[in-house]
Amino acid sequence: MKKLVLAYSGGLDTSYCATSLSKEGYEVHAASVDTGGFSKEELQNIESKALEMGVASYQNIEATNSYYDKVIKYLIFGNVLKNNTYPLSVSAERIIQAIELIKFAKEIDAQYIAHGSTGAGNDQVRFDMIFQILAPHIQIITPIRDQKLTRKEEIDYLKSNGIDSSWEKAKYSVNKGLWGTSVGGDETLTSKNPLPEEAYPSQLHKKGSETLILSFEAGELIAVNNKKNDAVTLIKQINHIASAYAIGRDIHVGDTIVGLKGRVGFEASAALVIIKAHHLLEKHTLTKWQQQHKEFLSSYYGMHLHEGQYLDPVMRDIEAFLESSQKLVSGDVFVKLKPYHFELEGIESPNDLMNSGFGSYGEYNSGWSADEAKGFIKLLANSQKIHHLTNSKL
Repeated sequence: MKKLVLAYSGGLDTSYCATSLSKEGYEVHAASVDTGGFSKEELQNIESKALEMGVASYQNIEATNSYYDKVIKYLIFGNVLKNNTYPLSVSAERIIQAIELIKFAKEIDAQYIAHGSTGAGNDQVRFDMIFQILAPHIQIITPIRDQKLTRKEEIDYLKSNGIDSSWEKAKYSVNKGLWGTSVGGDETLTSKNPLPEEAYPSQLHKKGSETLILSFEAGELIAVNNKKNDAVTLIKQINHIASAYAIGRDIHVGDTIVGLKGRVGFEASAALVIIKAHHLLEKHTLTKWQQQHKEFLSSYYGMHLHEGQYLDPVMRDIEAFLESSQKLVSGDVFVKLKPYHFELEGIESPNDLMNSGFGSYGEYNSGWSADEAKGFIKLLANSQKIHHLTNSKL
């Protein structure tokens, strides 16, 4: 038997892969990687489906904490929002899923690894790159991409093999993880139409408002409303609270790795609340040059993560910079939640640079005299003055 690990989700594409590859003589070991998006019932259902397809075994790999430690932590440090909008909910978790899958394949000495990506999306790039870099000796098999299968062809094949599940296409495709949920549908295939209210998994359940206190220490979230816990638990807690206000919805428009423009809806209440709160705390505790250089490197980090370049050494270099920048990013941020949006009310921090005693912006100064201010401004204008006087006749 040819031992093969299959990235398995229980959907149509991976079900076709599980069945067809088993029929072709592979010893298929189906594996799903949980990055915070599955309930126990969903995992049990995925396992039963996999065994129904004829696989030799099914394995769920728990990777939520790894996902936080290796990726989400740095997305928070960098306040990463692709195109100033999207918190990389799906693209970030794909990287961790690929790493965990190839690790599992090496553990069981598999000669092959397979996934159900098509030839038109980003995931094929992310999976293939990670697999090739970490295990170039393991052959990659992609039936959906290679055979250019239609949905109908996949359904007909499964039915012909006695697998007649309800494969009717859901109106919206939903991918849930710790850092957010993506939502795709007919509307996102256009450039104009918004997603309707019912497309989003979380609906509005709360009215009025409430204030959350988010506590950070060295850039990491350590408490919500003064109750400490680990970061993963706190992210889930914030998501539970904020999603009841239908917070965190938007549509992201971006450039795919394969050169197409793409549009996808998402809801990421915890991600957006945490990133915005963290960013506000940084504005109070970091110097302007720290913030400027962080903004550039964070954008670079997010883009390379999105495009599957996670294993390039430059990513570890940027992570080291981001971690170093967080030493003084500690304090509380006060966030008011309301239906469909939130407000950042303010911060308290022992490292707040507004409380330096040198002055109050636009009000008074105590660290310099009026003559010193005028001299400083004169010197500051000097280079531009010289330029304009020299070139005034041109």
